[in-house]
Amino acid sequence: MAIQYFIMRTSLDLFAQIFRNLWGHKLRSFLTMFGIAWGVGSLLLLVGLGEGFRSGNKREMAEYGKDIMFIFPGRAPVVEGRMNSARNYLLTYQDFLDIYKEAPHVRNASPVLSRADVHAVSEFATANGEIIGVEPQFSDIRFLPLKQGRWLNALDETQKRSVIVLGDELTKNLFPGRPAVGASILLNGISFQVIGSIRRVGRGDDNSTNMRGYIPYQVMATDFPLKGENHQNSISFINYQPRVTDEHLVAQDEVRRIIARNHSFDYHDVNAFEGWDTIQQSKMVGTIFDAMNTFLGAVGLVTLALGAIGVINIMLVAVSERTREIGLRKALGATNRSILFQFFLEGIILTLFSGLIGMGAAGGLMMLMGTVQGPGGFDPPKLVPMTAILAIASLTVAGVIAGIYPARKAAMLPPVEALRQE
Repeated sequence: MAIQYFIMRTSLDLFAQIFRNLWGHKLRSFLTMFGIAWGVGSLLLLVGLGEGFRSGNKREMAEYGKDIMFIFPGRAPVVEGRMNSARNYLLTYQDFLDIYKEAPHVRNASPVLSRADVHAVSEFATANGEIIGVEPQFSDIRFLPLKQGRWLNALDETQKRSVIVLGDELTKNLFPGRPAVGASILLNGISFQVIGSIRRVGRGDDNSTNMRGYIPYQVMATDFPLKGENHQNSISFINYQPRVTDEHLVAQDEVRRIIARNHSFDYHDVNAFEGWDTIQQSKMVGTIFDAMNTFLGAVGLVTLALGAIGVINIMLVAVSERTREIGLRKALGATNRSILFQFFLEGIILTLFSGLIGMGAAGGLMMLMGTVQGPGGFDPPKLVPMTAILAIASLTVAGVIAGIYPARKAAMLPPVEALRQE
């Protein structure tokens, strides 16, 4: 019991002495703590900004769907390599069927027939949106989370049912504050039953998906075909997915071969194709964000290094000025180990506490930024725990070493020599 009391008493005296020393040099302690907190906070904020951009881009791409690829109508040169001889070609429903049947590396595909000039009318309001004819598998390709009701099914397609699934904004415009599922609307005077509604997709002013209505493809092709000459059986574009992500270029090559064959041009001419490969774009954007993270990380490390240099300088000066104190303590019977342990604890308390302050300040600023609506493709900065641990640990090690090294040199001096130091 007496031993435990002695250890506790000694520990309390040691911590009291440490805090007295820190308080006795308030300006120096503040500058040291500020340097550590600034270095940690700056690094975390810079890395957090990079993570916000990266996660925002991933979220934005995920709202289109997973592994989506597009093929659009294009221009094929009559003479290979000479675009001044090009002719327009349109995609057809037969192109979709051939892709679905003949492309082994394509897992899923859907024709898309789109028109933005269809006028929608409910008993409560009117609205202009984009009406799209698709097949049921379209919801497996694109991100279309249901809010109410159901999605289109095979019977809707084969029986050419006049049914529609509404996007979130179109639902609000046609049925303000009222239930939509089960009600009817008129599309250019033709009655359609609302069988479902889509949850809001995206944020801010990105309303393209939310202003759409989805009807069976066969109904769209019959009632609302594309306008213009030579548009018989033509479609707006085809959405498809590769069998696996890494096979997206193989799937793209198969699709291009089929389109080129059906429209009588050489598939080797890449200028003849119009498309969008979200997989390839994600890889390119990922490379850009990796470079950006490297840059932000490098800037943060420089800031951290400057903070570490400042901490080391301040600790070296602080310990050097206390050489006489160390000599006095040795003269009173203190051991080298007890002296070094005190400076070790001083360094740990100072640097660790300052690092936590920097982390807390950076985290608070990130939370404040999270309350502000950012532009599309940007999420609020995110605190990266591993970066925080590495930053605090590195500055703590630098501060402890900077404190122990001169303290060890002073402790090795004879008490008389230490007391002579100015």
